[in-house]
Amino acid sequence: MNNPRAGNKVGIYVDSSNLYYNGGFKMQYDVLRDYACRDGSEPVRMNAYVSFDRERSLEDLMYRNKALSFHDALRALGYKVVIKDVIRYKDDEGNTYTKANADIDMVVDMMLQSDYLDRVLLATGDGDFVRLIEALQNKGVRVEVLAFENISNQLRTEADYFTSGYIIPNLLPMANIMERDNWGASGTRVRGWCSRYNPDKGIGSMTFLKQIPHSLYLNDVRNPDFFESAFFHFSELYNTSVQYQLPSSRHIFEFTVVENERGLKAEEIKLLTW
Repeated sequence: MNNPRAGNKVGIYVDSSNLYYNGGFKMQYDVLRDYACRDGSEPVRMNAYVSFDRERSLEDLMYRNKALSFHDALRALGYKVVIKDVIRYKDDEGNTYTKANADIDMVVDMMLQSDYLDRVLLATGDGDFVRLIEALQNKGVRVEVLAFENISNQLRTEADYFTSGYIIPNLLPMANIMERDNWGASGTRVRGWCSRYNPDKGIGSMTFLKQIPHSLYLNDVRNPDFFESAFFHFSELYNTSVQYQLPSSRHIFEFTVVENERGLKAEEIKLLTW
């Protein structure tokens, strides 16, 4: 069957500095591209907004080389790299501080380019983009948001769909290469959320995404092709106090999936985000 959304045009806009400092360090930009185009859409625009300290680069060659290599790697994946120079300011007491805010650049680009897009993936947790989301939606553009930590609650609710970057397979690599190659296999670690919990018995289920689905909507966790659930006991929680806030899709956990004769079990459960 032909995908009715194949040929749709998507724009990917990444607030790289925001993600870097809020859980997205080492995010795989090729996986982000694949996730954004999961329904067969065409990536018409792929913009990554990065900060660059030119003054520091003159003295710190390691910083300069790492930054420029990162920019080149993004370009090799098809991203347009929009560089925002770090600017130094002095306050009234003479203290120096730096700033490299790409918000205005992103807003202008997205408003101008959205006329040619059906959907936008905005990768940031910055609440300053709430009005931009509303403006794009009023133009008929579907807006999805992806972020890791320190996410504006209003940003979550205004988006047509919000996804925690932690739950996308291989978007943020695990330390062990085995997990990157076999996400969801028995004995590997994955990331997901608590979809069911019985506080009286102290048992529940952790749900995780097995693979990036070839469809636009991800919220039907009943689809066994893409989602899997693993039984857990509260004693497996490193932070047992969080059990009183379960179930919750906003609390993201990392855990080991173990298969036994009764099915999948989640062990060594570590809380990642509140």
